Amino acid sequence: MEVLELQMEKKKVKFSRSYELNKTSVKPLKGYIGLYLIYLDKTFIQYPFKDSRLIYIGKSDSKDSSIGKRLLDHVSGAGNPAIYNYSRKNRVNFTYLNFELFKRFWSKSIEDLENYFINDFFKNFGCYPICNNKSSDQTDNALEQGIQLEINWNFFCE
Repeated sequence: MEVLELQMEKKKVKFSRSYELNKTSVKPLKGYIGLYLIYLDKTFIQYPFKDSRLIYIGKSDSKDSSIGKRLLDHVSGAGNPAIYNYSRKNRVNFTYLNFELFKRFWSKSIEDLENYFINDFFKNFGCYPICNNKSSDQTDNALEQGIQLEINWNFFCE
């Protein structure tokens, strides 16, 4: 009997830019599709495995509901009320990932990518980000593609 070993392709995901969550900084992101990650500037959340400043992982799945539009909703209070409440007491930042860059190797949907990030956060921190009102779809579609994303969660832990 011959056993075939599936080689996982690894892709590193790094976050390099940080923006304050406000009307001015989100304006240029109108029309962008992708993921956005919202985090506290200085305050850490005590997650079961490790503390992190990350409080939310979200997605934009169309140009009409772009990253800029979704973030503007969070700034104004029309989005997730927990994020808005954090922003009233803390400086809140965000970073984002343009889905166009992922399309080179990611054949699944933006929803699947968001689920991958949320599930990976759970694996590394012991629960879902505090402001994500729902858990993700538990399926791990990246494994079906033979892709493993190495997400630099330390960006939110420093």
